[in-house]
Parts: sequence; C-alpha cells; structure tokens
Amino acid sequence: MASSFNKHPRIVTRYVDDYDYVSVNATGNEVHIDMHDGSDKKHQSPTELLLSAIASCSAVDVVEIIKKRRKSFSDFHVEVVGTRRDEHPKAFTHIELLFVMHSNDVKESELEKHARLVVEKYCSVATTVSAYSELVVKAKVVPA
Repeated sequence: MASSFNKHPRIVTRYVDDYDYVSVNATGNEVHIDMHDGSDKKHQSPTELLLSAIASCSAVDVVEIIKKRRKSFSDFHVEVVGTRRDEHPKAFTHIELLFVMHSNDVKESELEKHARLVVEKYCSVATTVSAYSELVVKAKVVPA
C-alpha cells in the first residue's frame, strides 16, 4: 500500500536524562520520548508511540483505499486503546482500534472492511504486534 517502505530502517535513540530520550531516523527527523507521569509529561512514552505507530500506519493505507474508490471525507482519525498485562513484561494483550471518518458517501461497513484488511495485511506495525496481542477493529462513520 503506502510507498515509503524501508526494508532496513535505522533509528538512533539518545539519552537526554533519566526519563527523556530522543530518537532520530536516517534523515534526521526526531521523536522525543519520555516516561514522566502527570504534569511532567511532555511527550509520548514508548508504549504510547507503539499505539500511535499502529494508528498512523493503518490510517495512511485506509485513506489511500478510500481515495482510490473516489470517496470523500472531511475528517478522519483513529482512536487506539491498549490493555496491558499487570506483571512484567507489561506487554499489550488487547488493542482496540476505532476508525472514525466524517463522510457522506462512505458506509460504516465499507470503512470497517477496509480498516480490517489494512490492519491484518498491510500495516507492518499491526501485523508485528498481532502475534502477541489481540487486535480488534471497529469503524464509525459520522455524516460530514
């Protein structure tokens, strides 16, 4: 689906302080990461980044499919909720993705079908995680 495939991505993650890190890709793009709680939190944690990666990876392909079918939408987002184990390693056991599209010509069943296909087949982040976590796909279409 999406054409930015890199077979061997390289990331360098650098220490900033005890709870802060910066990851940089080969082209110099940075992602700030922190493990702070509450009001000290300024960036996403590694587990939040994983959920964001699943959402963005699948979202780009869903949009591509919708546009190829010449459907229109005014807004689109993916809500992701993960459930983790209580004991270490606190891995995700269940991840629910809700694809929400504002459209007058996309049917909910159509959006869910495309989202499920992308999560199960095209999104490399989702397929990597699916070996260890149950992934549930839901869709909601809101009139534009």
